[in-house]
Amino acid sequence: MSKRILIITGDGGEGYEALYAVHRFQEEGWIPVVAAPNKRRLHLVMHDFEPGWDTYVERQGYGIESDIVFEDVDASDYNAVLLLGGRAPEFLRHNSTVLDLVRAFDAPEKWIFSICHGIQILVAAGLVKGRTVTCYEHIRFEVESCGGTFSGNQAVRDGRIVSAQTWESHPDFYREVVACLKSGA
Repeated sequence: MSKRILIITGDGGEGYEALYAVHRFQEEGWIPVVAAPNKRRLHLVMHDFEPGWDTYVERQGYGIESDIVFEDVDASDYNAVLLLGGRAPEFLRHNSTVLDLVRAFDAPEKWIFSICHGIQILVAAGLVKGRTVTCYEHIRFEVESCGGTFSGNQAVRDGRIVSAQTWESHPDFYREVVACLKSGA
């Protein structure tokens, strides 16, 4: 199997997380494959934190081309999956094909990586129960309501799942992600 990572996102996905992931995996010699509901240029967003705001602000971000639609993905062709944040997980968590895909990575114990709101897909797939994960702090309720334990750390590994809070967690998150991928386990 070639060294391939499936990246799941869609319109409203976090642009910085998408581009950082693609470039970081390419740096390590892995092939990132962006999967989305449609094969086209996706409309990504930028979430930022500004003084005086109780939550993040959202602006239009860079775009990225999707390589494959969810229905055409075969999990056996990939070593790992990355669930990006932004608003995309809000609607992707209701897509039964996406949920089945994530479960198809879990069953053979492949790596599952999640950042920020990407955890919403893992929650909907039933994969956080009994696990310690991290995510954007305002999703903590969803994690805990579904039997997961929220950690305040920037990045957390629990078995084959590595999660991160936000794009601000990239250094800690990708150190762990790269270590997992290099372990070959």
